[in-house]
Amino acid sequence: MSWLLLPSLNIRSIADSLYIDLSHRPSVEGREISEGVVLDYDASGYVVGIDTDNASLKVELHELMVSKVPFTAQTTTG
Repeated sequence: MSWLLLPSLNIRSIADSLYIDLSHRPSVEGREISEGVVLDYDASGYVVGIDTDNASLKVELHELMVSKVPFTAQTTTG
């Protein structure tokens, strides 16, 4: 794989969802791998995103640790 991987995390507290965007490529298919957890795939079959519903019940959202990737934290309100 020759692209630079820059994941982004989108946390929506009102909807209680977490989306991890792993690629700039568009998703063409999603497969639920566990209740409320969907992997999004591109046309070549690569995972491009992870969608988690009811995220507060499945993920420790108050603590996030990122290692060994370029990462810039951004905070938005709304």
